[in-house]
Amino acid sequence: MANSESRLDPPPAVLDAARAWLAPVRTALSPDFLAAYLTGSALREGFDPRRSRVNLLVVASELPSDRLDALSAAIGNDAKALVRFEPLFLTRQQIDASLDVFPIEWLDIQERHRLVDGADFLSHLVVPRANLRLQCEHELRGKHLRLRQEYLAAAQTPERLRVALANLASGFHTLFRALLRLRDETPPADAEAVIERVAALYSLDAKGLLGAHVVRHADTAPKPEEARAIYRRFLAEIGSLVSAIDGLRVP
Repeated sequence: MANSESRLDPPPAVLDAARAWLAPVRTALSPDFLAAYLTGSALREGFDPRRSRVNLLVVASELPSDRLDALSAAIGNDAKALVRFEPLFLTRQQIDASLDVFPIEWLDIQERHRLVDGADFLSHLVVPRANLRLQCEHELRGKHLRLRQEYLAAAQTPERLRVALANLASGFHTLFRALLRLRDETPPADAEAVIERVAALYSLDAKGLLGAHVVRHADTAPKPEEARAIYRRFLAEIGSLVSAIDGLRVP
């Protein structure tokens, strides 16, 4: 269910830096190296390598403990580098075994990845939809409880509510994309379009569900009573979404 329209090519400087970073790592892993991918925010519009680390997934057939010292030395310290990496090392067996446990994460990586070296197999991973529904419900229930607890603690401090919504927006965006995949839809690239489509599919109020996104990207902070109203409305829509996912049956 990969979506090339929502994935951007990384900046050339990032791709070149990734290849240079990978060269000693591949040597340390040889012959167990299988593939390396750029993932995450480096493949999204507006990414700035000066402000964020670059996610890099390195896949091996084996990661034996007697080779970890050599691998650590190959990674080195890039604290002063212009492009800094956040590597994740996994074996192919670990990936296959975790598809049922981390379906949201693997679908997100599957949708946005750029092969740096090796053979691409991510595009062909099959994530169990029943497990995706279960993780979506788990994540939604947890976020709904945290939202309500935060409101109870901060209803008299609207600025705290505003900050909470703004901080949660990014995590909800990943979850909303997963909810579209759950209904066999390819998420659009635009975050607002994703939220509006979720609202339509699950019979929710789009304006209320857009609350966290709007607060995060607003040029000016809402007035105190407006902040409380936006928060309450968003909380109510997330509660309705929990019920919708709880009642959803997938093959």
